[in-house]
Amino acid sequence: MNTISTLSTADLTKAWHIEKRAHAFPWSEQTLASNQGERYRNYQLSVDGVMAAFAITQVVLDEATLFNIAVDPAYQRRGLGRALLEHVIDEVEKLGVVTLWLEVRASNVAAIALYESVGFNEATIRRNYYPTADGREDAIIMALPISM
Repeated sequence: MNTISTLSTADLTKAWHIEKRAHAFPWSEQTLASNQGERYRNYQLSVDGVMAAFAITQVVLDEATLFNIAVDPAYQRRGLGRALLEHVIDEVEKLGVVTLWLEVRASNVAAIALYESVGFNEATIRRNYYPTADGREDAIIMALPISM
C-alpha cells in the first residue's frame, strides 16, 4: 500500500540514501538538511512502510518551487513520481500558491514528459547550469499555473 506523509527531519537519512541512488549528481546530506523548515512542504511516499520517494518544496507567498523529487530506482516506473508530484500540487494549491516552479536537466526526458503531462510549461533555459561527467548541461525552468 502506498502512503504519502510529511518528510520529517528524522527521515532525512533515508531520503539522502534515495537521493544518492536516484541522481548522478546528488545533493549533499547538508543540502538536504538545509531545505527544511517553516517555508518548506516536504513529503515522502512509502510503499508497504518503506520510503520509496521524497519531494522538497519551498513556498514563498503565492509561489512555490519544487527543488527536488527523487524516486528510489528500485521503485521507478510504477507511477510513484507522478503520485507524489500530484500530491505536492494539491497541497500547495491549498496554501494559495498560483504558480509552481521547477528546474530539470535538459537530458532528463522522462521527467520533462512527466512534468508536461501534469501541465508544466517551459518558461526559460539556464545555460550550462548542471554539472555532467564531461562538462555542463542546460537546466529547463518550468512553471505550472495553478487555478484557484
